[in-house]
Amino acid sequence: MKVIRIIARLNVGGPARHVVWLTAGMKQDGYETILVSGVVPPGEDDMSYVATQAGVEPLVLAEMSREISPRDAITVWKIFRLMLREKPDLVHTHTAKAGTVGRMAGFMYRWLTPGALLGRPRPCRFVHTYHGHVFHSYYGSTKTRLFLTIERMLARLVTDRIVVITEQQRREINEAFRVGRANQFTVIPLGIDLSIYADWQRRREQFRQELNADADTILVGIVGRLTEIKNHGLFISAAAHFRKSTQSKVKFLVIGDGHLRPQLERQVAESGLGRDVLFLGSRDDPENFYPALDVLALTSRNEGTPLSVIEAMANARAVVATLVGGVADLLGPKTSEEHRFAIHERGLGVAGGDVEGFAQALNHLIENRNLRRDLGRRGQEFVLQNYAKERLLADMSALYGELLR
Repeated sequence: MKVIRIIARLNVGGPARHVVWLTAGMKQDGYETILVSGVVPPGEDDMSYVATQAGVEPLVLAEMSREISPRDAITVWKIFRLMLREKPDLVHTHTAKAGTVGRMAGFMYRWLTPGALLGRPRPCRFVHTYHGHVFHSYYGSTKTRLFLTIERMLARLVTDRIVVITEQQRREINEAFRVGRANQFTVIPLGIDLSIYADWQRRREQFRQELNADADTILVGIVGRLTEIKNHGLFISAAAHFRKSTQSKVKFLVIGDGHLRPQLERQVAESGLGRDVLFLGSRDDPENFYPALDVLALTSRNEGTPLSVIEAMANARAVVATLVGGVADLLGPKTSEEHRFAIHERGLGVAGGDVEGFAQALNHLIENRNLRRDLGRRGQEFVLQNYAKERLLADMSALYGELLR
């Protein structure tokens, strides 16, 4: 079976790894996949090395970019021509831009054929995965309404199945934003290569020694692109709030890069945190830096299922996160309510944008070593049971098989 898989760009983040794993891993089930991607723009880190390591060579369309552009018409035309040449059995789009141009080309491919006059379009199935969504916190109200209108239209006209990565995300997209019909949705959680984290304890000290962090120093890290949606400003503000109330030996690590780095470095300097916050830039060794952390922080305004939380849990690290998107599904049921945050089965949850609440949650974790250990253990058990790459491949293969039958 031939599959065309389309993603807007292979930038740093979970979706890039996801599409590479699917492209490489589903060969064993008989799916020959062409991976199509756009170009990573200046200011974002390129993750194409993940494809290279997996033996995947993407077909790069220079016209495909994140923002709306007149060049999108060229992208649609090129994808349409690709479909005519390759005659795929199934087209699977990932992320918003790829979902739009890919499914527009798919509509043309399906119906621009003489057989359409007799009600016989070209036989091809179309699947779209929402890794997150852009229906709030990304753009202004006018652009957001436009995107919603387009997504509703594409779901109705040219999408056989909509894949979401959490049940909460399904409720939000289908019920709150009224995209698609309920019977179009399938929940397939992310899957990651858990084998690289199997002996995390052995590597814990290696990265800590690089940072000159002794056994008494608590390392709190945030991992992700330095972009507006990740809201690193809240992380720095919470660190400043925390530092006012304690002299505990804590270092705050910012792992990742992006166009907001100069602004965030100024915020650190103005907050008097110059010796407490370290910007480590982009790194391609998660098997080393996650074990070194004591706490993983996530401050996003909007998320699908954040890969950083899953990877931290795979390394038995405690997590404190804003309760956005699919984060609540990862943290699990609430076990107790504190003043400005809640303790969940597998982490601490804070309302989005609450600086004081996030600082309180950080302080609670930092001061309670046993809680960090227990949350880390439960998180690791949960990830090992639910987020293996092998399960992802089996779920997607089953979905493809159902559609193609």
